[in-house]
Amino acid sequence: MKRYLVLMPLVMTILSCSKDGIPDSGAGIGPERDYLLAHDMIVLGEKLENPYKTENVRRAYSSLYPTRSGSDISTNNLYVRFLPETPAEYELLESIGLELFDHPVDYEILKDGDYYHDPAIAEDDFTWQYAVVPEDFEFPDVKHEVLDECFIADSDIRTRSGEVIDWSALETEAYRITGNADRLVPESRAQKSKPSGRLTIVDSHANGGKPFGISGVRVRCNTFVKIATAYTDRDGYYQMKKNFSAKVNYRIVFKNERGFAIGFNKVIVPASTSALGKSGPQGLSVTVSTSSDRKLFNRSTVNNAAYDYIGRCGEDDMDIAAPPSDLRIWLFSEMTASSAVMLHHGAVVQSSLLSGFLGIFADIISFFAPDITIGTKGNPEYRDLYSTVCHELAHASHFSRAGKDYWNNYILFVLSSWISSGGTTYGSGTESLAGYCEVGEMWAYYLESEMYKDRYGGQTPSFGTSFWFRPQIFRYLDDRGISRSDIFGALDADVADISTLEERLKSVCPGKESVIEQAFRRYN
Repeated sequence: MKRYLVLMPLVMTILSCSKDGIPDSGAGIGPERDYLLAHDMIVLGEKLENPYKTENVRRAYSSLYPTRSGSDISTNNLYVRFLPETPAEYELLESIGLELFDHPVDYEILKDGDYYHDPAIAEDDFTWQYAVVPEDFEFPDVKHEVLDECFIADSDIRTRSGEVIDWSALETEAYRITGNADRLVPESRAQKSKPSGRLTIVDSHANGGKPFGISGVRVRCNTFVKIATAYTDRDGYYQMKKNFSAKVNYRIVFKNERGFAIGFNKVIVPASTSALGKSGPQGLSVTVSTSSDRKLFNRSTVNNAAYDYIGRCGEDDMDIAAPPSDLRIWLFSEMTASSAVMLHHGAVVQSSLLSGFLGIFADIISFFAPDITIGTKGNPEYRDLYSTVCHELAHASHFSRAGKDYWNNYILFVLSSWISSGGTTYGSGTESLAGYCEVGEMWAYYLESEMYKDRYGGQTPSFGTSFWFRPQIFRYLDDRGISRSDIFGALDADVADISTLEERLKSVCPGKESVIEQAFRRYN
């Protein structure tokens, strides 16, 4: 693991070369914003008494209903922690569908942040992962500890004898007797709330500058071991399914319902989280803009750009292959270059290109490493990041069609030209394997330009037209009735030079041969 941490920055420095990219915590975040938004490690305070612990709920029950039997309250959930030792073990926990926290949920949070690492665990090792599971949960073969037996309900409970237990009153009493009454919201003691709200972002160059939704992202809220999650819809609205009566910790987990995750927490968790702080159980709404916390703005913008791109890949729109599912996107605030290295999906690390250098760590890098890297430095506006994301996801769609062998040759060209030219990504076009780059970059710059125009209007941008390859060819064809889907249909695994591309386009678009010949003669 330690060697992996040393190798990873080196690998990413070499490979993040494909495209050169060009504190207030937000308005409307809610009436009880009693937190400091930060991206460092979470700072924990004292351990708190868990009001949902079965024995504490029984005490509260006896206090409210002294003549009834405490046997009506029995454990229905377990608060546990896991300590995965390998990537496979962590992946197993995720595949089960557990909602994993990298910090204990029964401690006071003095300073919220993006991640936590147990100080008793070496920095190079996996940290504890906390979860709540059903009482009859079948534990996988991963080291774990049961921390508390819990009783968690969401509505009034009927006893064996048919009597009704007022769960809201019982929960309130459990908070009181465990010393957590200050966490209850007075006006919600008699009536619970399902947290709801809206997450929005401002693109000053679109939608008339009005906020629009942060789409398909996961919102997570919890108070102690009571946890709920919901995805925002296209317009940024979310609604939890559980009722809450106490103040709730809110977070955005950048794992999108359309099959991609942004960033990582520390090393092992393949999705960044942004803490939104503690607020009432009614819900929380957030508006993000360029004046907001920069990491939150970048993550939200990239999320929306990827959501938009993947949604438009369908048959009713662009009709091209979407990027592969479980796509990993990493953001680098100190880099201007971006790339589509597709490491998580096996490009490069599972080939002879780097396998000898990486050795046994190839599988580790394939599991944790990104498919897409986005350099956010020098991309101050929403439209700048939107453009960059569209470019790299166009590459990811090409990868879906052409496959790993094609991509390995493309990356090999990028590496070779970068080394031989002293940092020039695209070389001169005369090098071996240059055709892979030529075809791939023509497609990515063309689609980037078209999607930018679709969103912002005006003239089609001339992205990439100053290089030795010619995305103008695709623009010329597009203007003359050859669709994006037609062009994409020519990007087969064997189309690795300009002449093969021309011939494949002719076969894809019968009757358009003369237009295709005109385009290639004009720009090539």
